[in-house]
Amino acid sequence: MAEVTLKDVALASGCSIATVSRVLAGTRPVGAETARTVRAAAERLGYRPNHVARALRSRSTGTVGLVLPQITNPFFPTLVRELEHALHAEGRAVLLADCDDDPATEAARIGALLARQVDALLLIPVDERHSREAVAAAAAQVPLVLLDRGCGPGVADSVAVDNAAGMALVLAHLAATGRRRPCFIGAAGTASAAVERRTAYESGAAALDPAAPGRLALGDFSVEWGRAAVDRLWPARPDAVVCANDLIAAGALQRLRQLGADVPGEVAVTGFDDIPLAGLADPALTTVRQPVADLAAEAARLLSRRRTDGSSGPCHTVRLAPELVVRASSGTAVAVAADGPFRTS
Repeated sequence: MAEVTLKDVALASGCSIATVSRVLAGTRPVGAETARTVRAAAERLGYRPNHVARALRSRSTGTVGLVLPQITNPFFPTLVRELEHALHAEGRAVLLADCDDDPATEAARIGALLARQVDALLLIPVDERHSREAVAAAAAQVPLVLLDRGCGPGVADSVAVDNAAGMALVLAHLAATGRRRPCFIGAAGTASAAVERRTAYESGAAALDPAAPGRLALGDFSVEWGRAAVDRLWPARPDAVVCANDLIAAGALQRLRQLGADVPGEVAVTGFDDIPLAGLADPALTTVRQPVADLAAEAARLLSRRRTDGSSGPCHTVRLAPELVVRASSGTAVAVAADGPFRTS
């Protein structure tokens, strides 16, 4: 059987060879309908690109490196899935690296991906300060977009949920349901998501109780920490436990039940992210839902824009609007969205 060529795909799709090449190589943006037509023709004919030959010709490997802080956090695999779908639609493959929440390992993983000549990088940084040097150096070499967390202004393009808006939704809900003595369980360190959620709690909780900003415990984003933190905070008898993510909230729920606390009658519990575990908890967890598909789509868009504009343009920041999903851990089931789809700068 003769090898299927770009010319065959062009004839079958009614497009030029140049357009077919751009679609299948992902080298330049092409209209969505044209891209679908070309890919459908290529799949129908059984076209298989020679990636090695393409890389030698174009100096492009068609790969994007993706570096995660810790793959065991259930939020990240969900995001990886959406990112893989978004990048596959552009004809790009993903090389995944996990750095186990260690900035030194993160820098090594970035270096290893660059050595493999990835065309671009997507990164969820371990820490806003300690990741900055390696991220800035990589952004000077290839298009790079930060997701979920940042590394400070002017380092790289970034897209994340509006953490402050999400925490404001949580506190407004608690106030509306009569809670007046909240406490907060979060993560220590300078990862931007941890800092933004903690800062937003401290700012907003003071309106419920002047002492509320002081009722907090900081550890890490884990179930184990959620359990341990409840033992620290429960003697103060809070009527709401606001958690920086759903893993912490799951641990807090478990420990409160062991202590005999009535959730939500005596104390409400809230999380952040809306991982699958949130709906399976007992009681089901009130949480802030991150728009994961939109995060992935915006990251892919920013990456494509950076590849087109080059590395010299200004950095862009996109903040997506969160949604509060109210479940049994705090009250009646309902979903409340923050105003507007996103904000950008």
